[in-house]
Amino acid sequence: MLKNSDTVSNKGENAPLPVPSPSSTSVADVAPTLALAATSPTLKAPIGVIVTAKDSSVSVEDVKEKVKSSNVPAGLPAAERGTAAREEYGYIVTNQSPLSLYDGVKLLELLAERIHLTTSSFINISVVGPALTFRIRQNPQNMSAEDVAEKAGEKEPVCLSVCLSLSLSLFSPLALSDGSSGLVLTLVSMACVGGVVVVALTIACLRHHTQQPASGKLGLGPEGGPETHFDYQELCRQHMAAKTSLSRQEAVGVGAGGRRGTDTSRVSSVSSQFSDGPQHSPSSHSSTPSWSEEPAQSKMDISTGHMILAYMEDHLKDKDRLMKEWNALCSYQAEPSAVTVGQSESQLEKNRCPESLPYDHSRVKLKAESNSTKEDYINASIIIDHDPRLPAYIATQGPLAHTIADFWQMVWENGCTVIVMMTALVEDGETQCVRYWPDEGSSLYHIYEVNLVSEHIWCKDFLVRSFYLKNVQTQETRTLTQFHLLSWPANGIPTSTRPLLDFRRKVNRCYRGRSCPIIVHCSDGTGRTGTYILIDMVINRMAKGAKEIDIAATLEHIRDQRPSLVHTKDQFEFALTAVAEEVNAILKALPQ
Repeated sequence: MLKNSDTVSNKGENAPLPVPSPSSTSVADVAPTLALAATSPTLKAPIGVIVTAKDSSVSVEDVKEKVKSSNVPAGLPAAERGTAAREEYGYIVTNQSPLSLYDGVKLLELLAERIHLTTSSFINISVVGPALTFRIRQNPQNMSAEDVAEKAGEKEPVCLSVCLSLSLSLFSPLALSDGSSGLVLTLVSMACVGGVVVVALTIACLRHHTQQPASGKLGLGPEGGPETHFDYQELCRQHMAAKTSLSRQEAVGVGAGGRRGTDTSRVSSVSSQFSDGPQHSPSSHSSTPSWSEEPAQSKMDISTGHMILAYMEDHLKDKDRLMKEWNALCSYQAEPSAVTVGQSESQLEKNRCPESLPYDHSRVKLKAESNSTKEDYINASIIIDHDPRLPAYIATQGPLAHTIADFWQMVWENGCTVIVMMTALVEDGETQCVRYWPDEGSSLYHIYEVNLVSEHIWCKDFLVRSFYLKNVQTQETRTLTQFHLLSWPANGIPTSTRPLLDFRRKVNRCYRGRSCPIIVHCSDGTGRTGTYILIDMVINRMAKGAKEIDIAATLEHIRDQRPSLVHTKDQFEFALTAVAEEVNAILKALPQ
C-alpha cells in the first residue's frame, strides 16, 4: 500500500488518471516501488497502479477518487472511449524502450508472487515499445484484474530489481473494432519477432561460449590453456636468436640412428618458418650442442650444493665404492613385484621385450570401453615422486605398430602434454620404435586424430615436434609437445652430459610445473627411460631445496614402480655425473 511518503503527482480532481510516458520520468528521480489500489467492478474505468515520486502528498483515497472521476484511462484510442467494459486488460509502461519480453515476464512474475497467483494466470501477454499488456484468465482464486489490483494493494510496496519502475495501470477495452483487431495483431506480431530475435541472440551467445573453451584447450592439454604453447614459441625464439650452427642436411644424417646416412625420421620436412638458413656445421661427432641454457632458478643453498657435489665426486672417483653400490642395487628386490597381466598370453604381443614388463600394481590402465581391442593393458608404468595423487612420469616402451592407438589413448586419458622420446626410430638396422605420429598432415589411430603441426630441429642432438590431438568421438582437441633426443645410443651412453642437461631444461621449461605426468619412453622403457627419470627427479628435488640427496635410494624408489629402470652401471654412473654437473652449474649461477 502507499505509504505517507509515497504519493502521486497533484492533478485536478476531475482529470483522468494519466499514464506517464517513458520519457516523462527517469529512474533516478522515481522511487523503485509499486503502489496499488482497487475500485468497484461496475466502473467503466478500473484502477490505476502507478510508481510515483516521493515529493508530493496524496493519499490512496485521493488516487481512488481520481480513478472514479475518469471514464477511461488517458491514451486510449477515441473509438474505444465511452463503451461498457467486457474484458479487463492490464498494461505496464516501463522506462525501457523497447522493452524485452524477458524483462516483461520477470515483472509479471514479481506481480504474481505478490498476489499469490501463478504466472499461467496471465494470458495474452504482448510487448510493444516500452509497454507490456496482459489479461487475467480464470484462476482457482477466481480473481479478476480488479481483484489483482485490490490484493496487490494490500501488500507493502516492493522494490523492482529490473529497473521497470515508471507506471502500472489497468484498462477495460470494449468490443474490438477493426482498428483494435489490427492493434492486437500488431502486438502479437511484434512479440513473435521479439521472441525470434531473443532466441537467435541466445543461440549466438551459446555458440560463442562453447567455442571459448575449445580454443583455450589448444594450449597443450586440459589444464594448461595457451601457456605451454607460448612457452614452445618462446623456445623457438630463443633458438632463432642462438643461431644454431647445424644445417638441416647434417641433422637428417644424425636423425634416425644417431649416425649419418640413416634417415628414418622426418627431419627433412621441417616447417620453413623454423629454418635458420644454411650455416657452417661443426663436426658431426661433436657431443656439444650449438646452444645451451642456464639452469633454472633453484632453492638450493650454497652449502647444501657443495655437500652434494662433494658426495657425487667421491662416488665417481672411488670406482670400487661405485661398483659395490651398483651390485647392491642389482640385488634389490621390489615388493610387490607381480607382472601377471603383462605375462598373460593375451598380452604378450603387446610387449616389445618380454623381460620389460610393468608391475601389476603400478601399470597404466586404459579404459577398456574406449579401447580398440576392449582391453585395458599397455606396457607402461606410473612413476610417483612423493605425491601418489600426482604421478610425475609414465615410463613406457616405444609403441609397436599395433599398439599406437593404445599409446595415444594413454596420452589422452592421462591428460599428458609432454612426451620425452629417448631413442631413434632405427639404430644399427634394428627398429627401436615405430613412428607413432604422421609423417606429415594427420593420421587417425582408432578414435584419436593426430596432426603434426611442426617439427623443429633444435640442434644435432634433439628436435621438437608439436602435435594437435583430437578425440573424434567427443570432438575435444588438445595440443602437446614431443622432445626427441637423438644422441643416446641403445647400447651405450652419450659422450657428454651437456646435451642431455640442455634437453632436460627445455623439457621442463615446456612442462612448467603442470600436474599431468610426463611420458618418457625409449625402446623397452627401462634403460634410457629410467636414467632420464632418475636424473630429472633428483635435480627437481634439489631445486625444491632438499637437504639430502641419495641417488641410490631414489633409484630403488623408482624401481619399486617399474622393474629394471637404469640397465647398466654405466648408465648409473652417467646419472651421477649429470647430477654433479647440474649442481656445479647451479652453484655457479647462485649469488656468491
